[in-house]
Amino acid sequence: MNQQNPKRQRFIEHVQGGNTFAGELSFLRRKYTQDIDGADVVISGIPFDSATTFRPGARLGPQAIRAASVQLAELIGRAFPFGINPVEVLAVADYGDCLLDSGYPQHLVETVEAHARLLISSGALMVTLGGDHFVTYPLLRAHAEKYGPVALVHFDAHVDTWEDDGKRLDHGSMFLRAKREGLIDVSRSVQIGIRSFSDESHGFTVIDAPTVHQQSQQETIQHILDIVSDHPAYLTFDIDCLDPAFAPGTGTPVAGGLSSAQALGILRGLGKLNFVGMDVVEVAPAYDHAEITAIAAATIAHDFIGLLALKKLQDDAI
Repeated sequence: MNQQNPKRQRFIEHVQGGNTFAGELSFLRRKYTQDIDGADVVISGIPFDSATTFRPGARLGPQAIRAASVQLAELIGRAFPFGINPVEVLAVADYGDCLLDSGYPQHLVETVEAHARLLISSGALMVTLGGDHFVTYPLLRAHAEKYGPVALVHFDAHVDTWEDDGKRLDHGSMFLRAKREGLIDVSRSVQIGIRSFSDESHGFTVIDAPTVHQQSQQETIQHILDIVSDHPAYLTFDIDCLDPAFAPGTGTPVAGGLSSAQALGILRGLGKLNFVGMDVVEVAPAYDHAEITAIAAATIAHDFIGLLALKKLQDDAI
């Protein structure tokens, strides 16, 4: 089927050759291009960390995640655990990073929103590599413009709904702003892995980390599926959802989080959801060890693409 469309085929055929430890570093070795006509999925980085409230460094996250993805690219012929090659099913391109002027952080929202609007207007689904978590706010603005209020599937240590004045650049309050602006449908939204206290849920369903640890993985998956249902969903994965043992390279680590195995197992169970976009954020490589955090983030993005590929195969078979 893919071979019948030359626009899509040019993405599917392109994989950088050479050794795993050498060569150009695009995500999963996909084609670096801003000509995304025909692409199903477009990868882009948002190298911004001026909204962090503790340790900076997530502006280098997109670079680190791409570098950590090269071994996944080597193994992608039969991607685990899917047993398919996702980039043969889907045409995936790496657009590169959003161009930001660090001297004008106040322009961040409008710049990222315009960038996201351009990419999703092509018809492709956008997979974003952060950057601190504030970048999700302008991404939600662009996605809500196209899809209406989205269900937020939010993996994190923090609720990110602390009081917000509508102006500040803060990676801990932007989801309250998104709710107030009608960008998300909180009745269909769920926060997973939380281990920070908040007096108010603001309508979100919260599955905190102790609950994830206490119940079965399938119970967590089913809870998420029941809440989100078939509503257009946006996945945002703050890497500090993982325990610092599995993600030391982040700005605001919190003990007691999910393991990589738990998080990936839950994510792999969400293939029925109607995802319209995704980001993985808060990778700060200066605090990482042996690329532990970057590898986890790259695998999360890889597995998300795997879910999309499986869903496409299933839909095409109907």
